[in-house]
Amino acid sequence: MTEPCFLVVRLGSLGDIVHTFPAVAALRESFPRAEIVWLTHPRWRELVESSALVSEIWETETRSLASVRDILARIRKKKFTAAIDYQGLWKSAVLPFLGRVPRRLGFSWHAVREFGVPLLYTERIRSTKIHIADQNGELSRRAGAGNSVALLSLTVPLKFNDAVHTVLKRNRIDTYVVLSPGGGWSSKCWPPERYGELCREINRSLGLRCIINHGPGEEARLSRVKAASGDSDPLIYNGTLGALMALLRNALCVVGGDTGPLHLAVALGTPVVALFGPTDPARNGPYRPGARSAKDLVLRSRNAVTTYKRGDQPDASLLDLPVAAVFDAVRRQVEAQQ
Repeated sequence: MTEPCFLVVRLGSLGDIVHTFPAVAALRESFPRAEIVWLTHPRWRELVESSALVSEIWETETRSLASVRDILARIRKKKFTAAIDYQGLWKSAVLPFLGRVPRRLGFSWHAVREFGVPLLYTERIRSTKIHIADQNGELSRRAGAGNSVALLSLTVPLKFNDAVHTVLKRNRIDTYVVLSPGGGWSSKCWPPERYGELCREINRSLGLRCIINHGPGEEARLSRVKAASGDSDPLIYNGTLGALMALLRNALCVVGGDTGPLHLAVALGTPVVALFGPTDPARNGPYRPGARSAKDLVLRSRNAVTTYKRGDQPDASLLDLPVAAVFDAVRRQVEAQQ
């Protein structure tokens, strides 16, 4: 029997790719000798490589006509037996469609964000699961996987561990907590001033320095965190994805909202304190295949109302999470590691 050849389409972003890993792990578990090609944006290559789940990684920039033309030619030449679009957008669904992959799997009308996308699939799956990682797993099951999701272990290249170790040593940091105050939409981010206060309390009560991770475009938020952190002297990190993985893996705890670095920390096995507001942790929260791990502490106000509408101010429910409650969760996580 000829082994299948799968095209996995998940172009971005960080958290979404992390929540796709368990589904692709199930595919690899059921088809250990199959060719699995993952199509993604160039910036996520290191992340996909760390999963060791696929045979090849193809990069494409959907805003470049030349890049799209090149990737379509590669798809047609490869003769895939099936394509699985875990993203559910026009830009992801159109690639296997125009690439003439005969079997194209994706979500039905009930789950996609952009109207009309399922027209490009030959098989449309209506998800019955709650968490997005389990929904992705339903696509893998339809593609032939025996299980929806499977365990995986991300590998951080030694060069990144060494680079981070050098930075920590230079700054006289041994053990630390990572704070990730960003998150794309301001409405799902805990206020930056509270992150600063948390940084001070961690330093005062636990004797630990914090490392604050931030991404492009988050400089204003970072300035507010630093201003509120007083003399706790947090270390600021804004480096490569590989180095971020090493930083997260070796942290005592990671604190953040519904954001990529927090989900990456979970996938790396690091304890987290997850601060949720308008987005539902049952759908988008920390995810480890199998039973929920005790490492995941999720804080969400009882007054939170689930919505995925993007706002430019912290959701009111996030203001219900006081610094004292978040610090107590961090303290419990740190003490569990000692």
